Amino acid sequence: MPNRTLVRMATATHEFWYRMSGGVIGGRIMGAPCLILTTTGRKSGAKRTTPLMFLRDGENVVIVASYGGSPKHPVWYLNLQANPDAEVLIGREHRRVRARTASDEERDRLWPQLVAMYKSYADYQTKTTRKIPVVILKPAGA
Repeated sequence: MPNRTLVRMATATHEFWYRMSGGVIGGRIMGAPCLILTTTGRKSGAKRTTPLMFLRDGENVVIVASYGGSPKHPVWYLNLQANPDAEVLIGREHRRVRARTASDEERDRLWPQLVAMYKSYADYQTKTTRKIPVVILKPAGA
């Protein structure tokens, strides 16, 4: 994995420009749409944000806990496991969501769409023995 400090700096810069521009700058990563996910830290209780690629699936938003094929899950995924209530920013639209890991059947349906959107997901899966989680973000209260 890249240097953690560099990743944090790049993420902060991405988020700054995304928020300032309403997603005009930073609204796409490698051609795929991007959102800003806000979770609650499972240890600190602090709000944590990260830009992520996403796929729309009806009223739901789908994200991938790939972490570049790392053997570990990304921190945002662990935070969602501890507290599935989160928020996403898509452009200028804020949404409260509730997260859950896709079932095997849902993952089987969504994975080819996700790989079509961002081909590196397939490569990431070959780098790790963990089954990369697909996360469904459902609108809160729906």
